[in-house]
Amino acid sequence: MPSVAGRPEGLAQATRYDDPTMVKPTAALDITRIRNFSIIAHVDHGKSTLSDRILELTGAVDPRLMRAQYLDSMDIERERGITIKAQNVRVHFNNHVLHLIDTPGHVDFGYEVSRSLAACEGAVLLVDASQGIQAQTLSNCYQALESNLEIIPVLNKIDLPAADPERCAAEIEQVLGIAASEVLTISAKTGEGVAELLQAIIDRIPAPKGDPDAPLQALIFDSAYDQYRGVVSSLRVVEGTLRSTAKLRFLQAGQDHEIEEVGIRSPDMVPVSMLGPGEVGYLIAGIKDVRAARSGETITTAVHGSAEVLDGYLDPKPMVFCGIYPIDGDDLPVLRDSLDKLKLNDASVTFEPESSHALGFGFRCGFLGLLHMEIVRERLEREFNLGVIATAPSVSYQAYMTDGSVRTVDNPTELPDPSKLDHIDEPMLKITILSPSEFTGTIMELCQARRAELQRMDYLSPTRVELAYTIPMAEVVLDFFDALKSRTKGYASLDYEQTGYVTSNLVRVDLLINGESVDAFSTIVHRSQADFYGRRMAERLKELIPRQMFDVPIQAAVGGRVIARETVKAKRKDVLAKCYGGDITRKRKLLEKQKEGKKKMKNIGRVEVPQEAFVAALRLDE
Repeated sequence: MPSVAGRPEGLAQATRYDDPTMVKPTAALDITRIRNFSIIAHVDHGKSTLSDRILELTGAVDPRLMRAQYLDSMDIERERGITIKAQNVRVHFNNHVLHLIDTPGHVDFGYEVSRSLAACEGAVLLVDASQGIQAQTLSNCYQALESNLEIIPVLNKIDLPAADPERCAAEIEQVLGIAASEVLTISAKTGEGVAELLQAIIDRIPAPKGDPDAPLQALIFDSAYDQYRGVVSSLRVVEGTLRSTAKLRFLQAGQDHEIEEVGIRSPDMVPVSMLGPGEVGYLIAGIKDVRAARSGETITTAVHGSAEVLDGYLDPKPMVFCGIYPIDGDDLPVLRDSLDKLKLNDASVTFEPESSHALGFGFRCGFLGLLHMEIVRERLEREFNLGVIATAPSVSYQAYMTDGSVRTVDNPTELPDPSKLDHIDEPMLKITILSPSEFTGTIMELCQARRAELQRMDYLSPTRVELAYTIPMAEVVLDFFDALKSRTKGYASLDYEQTGYVTSNLVRVDLLINGESVDAFSTIVHRSQADFYGRRMAERLKELIPRQMFDVPIQAAVGGRVIARETVKAKRKDVLAKCYGGDITRKRKLLEKQKEGKKKMKNIGRVEVPQEAFVAALRLDE
């Protein structure tokens, strides 16, 4: 069969659901012909590419408009080649309606995966046939099993020369307990095996359950803010029928709203008159307050509705904290509104107001990881045209006081005085590293340098090893992942989960510029690393701070003890330029006068640290 308009061979054109010649449904779908599924996998194992092929195979997208990563709507997703937000789309295949949810793969966005799985009955577990099982493969699989989903294991990229489907299928059977005979093989790039996968989804994944005549219950699993239409919510109807003429009640928010539009994504937004049980779609109700339609919200009808709230989602606990400040102080209200709108779309972001002596007013923000922090900062700059500064990342500590009280400290400047502290507990992670066995030694060396303790080591095959460690979270959030990738030539994969708190010997390192503490540079580190951090920051700031008319001392201090010092030398004016010979006392008098002037200037002068120096210094650990 010849290829058509760029479509790979073997992909047949199906009837498009949003074809203008078709009559849009006025009755709920037959629930037995609905299948809801997610695609879950490790980073870069082909989720978005498989979604592209499914869209082509089912004819959901005009071939002339087709592009790579079709469901990834943000520019930042396309540039980085990663999925950040889960996306949903409805397609038709063999007289069945398939609701596909494409999920992120990076460990920082695991919360997106958990929300997506709650809207499904099954999951396609995608594994790279050349790399085999990776850390996030295991993590996502366990999440799907906990949600009681039907799992369809699929080996992707069988067209690669390095592909070894037999070995990977045996690995899946050994590690996950899924029979090798049940594993499907596909190439999302060429389209080979994708039709068979869709048929397996219809055959293996159960249809959703629900009564179309019961009181309405629908669950919001994602939301986004549109500046023209307000909040656009993605939802799954669990019971009853959502009609476009109904008046809705948002149970947790306690608010009533009139529906403006109900529809489906196929993948373009298509209005419909109703959504029945098991269907996935979107809702626009003219909501301007972003807090009224959070993920996990239960929707029912305002009249004769259900009073029962559906199980929503556990609030994700932020793991990494940093301060975000507007470069222009007048942009503070804009930053607050932007974070509100961003939180609607990404419920895992937390923020609260804080102020800094050096940076002014801003917000203390919590994130799921370092990549998550970087993405949010970039989205603020791109989507809301804001110039922001992010302070050095830190984690949340438990400070036990001598009076028996306990404080949660996520900002180094809030750490109490050492005389009032009994001890500090720091958060620990359980990390799982999967790697070729030839890198075992270098991985163990890296982990030991980061205060990690080995829990177990298992060989998944003669050439693949799994290492489990407990490690302080503070050692992971900065550059651990980058160091792991560079030491293993990119082959190692990492997954982590929080395991609790452990008492550690921690201190706060303060940076003083001209005798004044700059709170934006303060950080909490293990005592053994305090000297190294202090010296490195002092050296970096010496390069970044411009020369003044007087010497500027830069000091790193723990408590009242200075552990490192650098000096930015003063600009010098040649006051002796006009002295051609003569008595030496005249020259000394001029030099002493200059010295006194600089001493006076140092006492009354202030060192202005330029914004560029803040940004550059706070990126030190990158």
